[in-house]
Amino acid sequence: MKTYIPKNDEQNWVVVDATNVPLGRLATLIASRIRGKHRPDFTPNMIQGDFVVVLNAAQVALTGNKLDGKVYTRYTGYQGGLKTETAREALKKHPERVIEHAVFGMLPKGRQGRAMHSRLKVYAGEAHPHAAQKPQTLEVK
Repeated sequence: MKTYIPKNDEQNWVVVDATNVPLGRLATLIASRIRGKHRPDFTPNMIQGDFVVVLNAAQVALTGNKLDGKVYTRYTGYQGGLKTETAREALKKHPERVIEHAVFGMLPKGRQGRAMHSRLKVYAGEAHPHAAQKPQTLEVK
């Protein structure tokens, strides 16, 4: 009896347009593509997912009261160094990090999850430098 070992040499590039797409819906789609769960030969202990390029991160939609109610916190390392900002402020300053934060929370924690982080490329506008990889467009329903 032979065991089937999936090939890990296929690395597709996918472009997703984030214009008016809810953040959570977009993040779940991206995380499953990066992880490789869309493939029939998905193996949890192998990185077989696609590279995902997200465009128009500044136009991502946040439903309900999340623009003012969702708060991102970080700690500087100094006493009293807890920094907070709302989603509205974060989208103005650095819209890429909002999508990255949502997607990275859905990826596995540990060595494999950190290796998957490099497969996500987020850009605030329409332009991206990955045209040479011939990415396919992925529609978000």
